[in-house]
Amino acid sequence: MARSSAERIKRQRPARRGLWRSAGVRFALVYAVVFGLSAFVLALALWYSALNLLQRQVQASIHADFQTLIEHDQMGGLPSLEAAIQERLAGSLTPDGIYLLKGQNGQVLMGNLDQWPAGMSQDNAWYQLSVRRQGVASIALLQMQKMPDGSSLLVGRDVRMRTKLRNVLRAGLIWALGLMIALGILGAVLIRSLFQRTIRAISVTTGAIARGDITRRVPVTGVGDEFDELAVTINDMLDRIARLMDGVRQVSNAIAHDLRTPVTRARARLEDAALHARSAEEMQAAIDRATEDLDGIVAVFEALLRISEIEAGARRAAFASLDLAPVLLDLDELYRAVAEEREITLETEIDAPLMVFGDRELMQQAVVNLLDNALKFSPPGSSIRFSARLAHGAVQIVVADRGPGIAEADRKRATERFFRAEAARSTAGSGLGLSLVSAVAQLHNGTLHLQDNEPGLRAVICLPADISPD
Repeated sequence: MARSSAERIKRQRPARRGLWRSAGVRFALVYAVVFGLSAFVLALALWYSALNLLQRQVQASIHADFQTLIEHDQMGGLPSLEAAIQERLAGSLTPDGIYLLKGQNGQVLMGNLDQWPAGMSQDNAWYQLSVRRQGVASIALLQMQKMPDGSSLLVGRDVRMRTKLRNVLRAGLIWALGLMIALGILGAVLIRSLFQRTIRAISVTTGAIARGDITRRVPVTGVGDEFDELAVTINDMLDRIARLMDGVRQVSNAIAHDLRTPVTRARARLEDAALHARSAEEMQAAIDRATEDLDGIVAVFEALLRISEIEAGARRAAFASLDLAPVLLDLDELYRAVAEEREITLETEIDAPLMVFGDRELMQQAVVNLLDNALKFSPPGSSIRFSARLAHGAVQIVVADRGPGIAEADRKRATERFFRAEAARSTAGSGLGLSLVSAVAQLHNGTLHLQDNEPGLRAVICLPADISPD
């Protein structure tokens, strides 16, 4: 059996995944791609912005220079224009300036270019061409315009330094992109490591629990992040499962212990009757006694099924608005006679009305269990306090006796199935009465409180009052 269980767990365990099928790797790759693309787009935008800014500055300088030279031509004609160009060529204000003036017949009148650049024929258009400036090869941004006298004026700027700057920016962009890729890969590795470490802790814990070690818990780092919240949630779930399993184990042990005696007794009586009964009457008496024992077992199982049905909420369909006062008064009338037979005084104080939303039969059963327990453990000559009142928006039903009570250490476990305190072990019962009362109270969104009555036990059922209008 152990071997088959181990084989089943092994079959259920997923096969080892390849690197690229790992969820951690996929998350890391997504992070790296998003980080890399974002960084690349940012660097590319900065690169183009810097180049465009330089381009606009050069164009603005050429345009302003053109306007000034045209004004010289308009004011003084060709001699004034030539003087202005000569001043620019001789000065140091525009060391990268390019000027060329061509006459009507195509001859070069003056300038610092060896010849008119090929392909330049359209006015006010921008050209970026390779030229020879005073015998030195250069790259220039140029613009031309025909003058009123038929000559042509060319103005430009040497942009070799801008080209070098663009190359420097491109190299920097490439290096930055490489660094971003490296940082992205490093971040991806760190994320994958964190992801795997967290998931591994959960996997190791759940694997140990699947192998039967229910004491294992997911470690909490104490950082307080989402992984810690997940670990705390899982640990709370495991604690609840452990408590439920412990409860099932205790119930199973209690069932085995409490039912073994009546089953054994019934079997012994039937065997004894089969061997020693001398008449049909003796055989029938033995059968009747065994039937009583078996009826007690059936009653225990019926109580268990009823508690399970209540805890599952299956009885909510029968809920209705009802007044508990008449129900409690009927129980007072019924149990008053029983209490008198046992020389016990039943002190009753029930207010009316006591409107609640719930199941009449279940509420009646819960109060009956409390009254039964009070009568069972109250000594002759004592009294039982049975009261019900509306206080602070809740209906409080109190049953207080003067019996041995329940020790403070046992009150927390008193509503567990089959739990019986030391003082109750010598008294007949199954240990399911308070479990049923607690289940009924919880089904009605209420509570059951067990308190010390000094001496005795004071049981209080608190239920939300139904204050809805008719």
